[in-house]
Amino acid sequence: MKQALRVAFGFLILWASVLHAEVRIVIDSGVDSGRPIGVVPFQWAGPGAAPEDIGGIVAADLRNSGKFNPLDRARLPQQPGSAQEVQPAAWSALGIDAVVVGQVTPNPDGSYNVAYQLVDTGGAPGTVLAQNSYKVNKQWLRYAGHTASDEVFEKLTGIKGAFRTRIAYVVQTNGGQFPYELRVSDYDGYNQFVVHRSPQPLMSPAWSPDGSKLAYVTFESGRSALVIQTLANGAVRQVASFPRHNGAPAFSPDGSKLAFALSKTGSLNLYVMDLASGQIRQVTDGRSNNTEPTWFPDSQNLAFTSDQAGRPQVYKVNINGGAPQRITWEGSQNQDADVSSDGKFMVMVSSNGGQQHIAKQDLATEAYKFCRPRSWMKRQVWHLTALW
Repeated sequence: MKQALRVAFGFLILWASVLHAEVRIVIDSGVDSGRPIGVVPFQWAGPGAAPEDIGGIVAADLRNSGKFNPLDRARLPQQPGSAQEVQPAAWSALGIDAVVVGQVTPNPDGSYNVAYQLVDTGGAPGTVLAQNSYKVNKQWLRYAGHTASDEVFEKLTGIKGAFRTRIAYVVQTNGGQFPYELRVSDYDGYNQFVVHRSPQPLMSPAWSPDGSKLAYVTFESGRSALVIQTLANGAVRQVASFPRHNGAPAFSPDGSKLAFALSKTGSLNLYVMDLASGQIRQVTDGRSNNTEPTWFPDSQNLAFTSDQAGRPQVYKVNINGGAPQRITWEGSQNQDADVSSDGKFMVMVSSNGGQQHIAKQDLATEAYKFCRPRSWMKRQVWHLTALW
């Protein structure tokens, strides 16, 4: 179940004023040349209506990836309930070479069996390319759907799926004693729950690699403080509450360290805490402002934003010593970077010609690409790998 809370590539921060309890994230633009695929509504073997539309979840996941374009249900040539019922010729005539079918069956103990089959309708018609089944309670039905999506996505692309990703975000509600809430939900906004309520602002939630903890900034003590909260039991550990600014937490990929920015000596600088011992060491110094740390996969190097050249740019530094090295040169300024989990690419907010964009840089070749205007998304998200 820990995988339910795992964030594979990063996290999303949302600020919103809400009137209702639910948050829904709808991706209404993106890559429009995805591979056609058929996703049939999963066959329900119980009385009444199905408790969840698992087929709809799988179709939405694949569409959100940008890699696939599921056929609209109104255009499905048939609605088979199993792999044996799939008629490959009916699908290949529509240019579809793979079809997902599935079944949801209630059990006497109140649980459900969710099964799927991925059927080849192109090169090897009728061949089952992937299949699996899961026994889950009702509250885990959507998770089962996301799991099926992950497996289908990986089988067809060779890229590990990440639809079980969860996001952490801050919501400001309308009044009340605790108007600020730190929440967690599935990547699509479903299954949300409140992690912490506060009378003062909350900021910058960051996941531990195993998804069991969140680091964030709170102002409940009257000034900024960095804390780590364990999701399973709600336990809170204070990391830093120095004068002035305490912020921008980032867990190392191996989970042993937390990087953050402090301004206790004047300018913003980066620090790293060893989480086992609690020992803090300073990584950058000087009069420039150094913030927004993000880790490389080796857990020994950081990318961060610095204004030491006048305008914000992204630099790299080893936490064990050495001078920072500038790694962004395109655009008038670059900031708020994230390094991919394989260390090959970096995405960031880049300014060019007065416009802000999401940009991607190859860290080996330094090849640089503008991907999206910043208005398209508040913060870049690695879990939808196909966007790039």
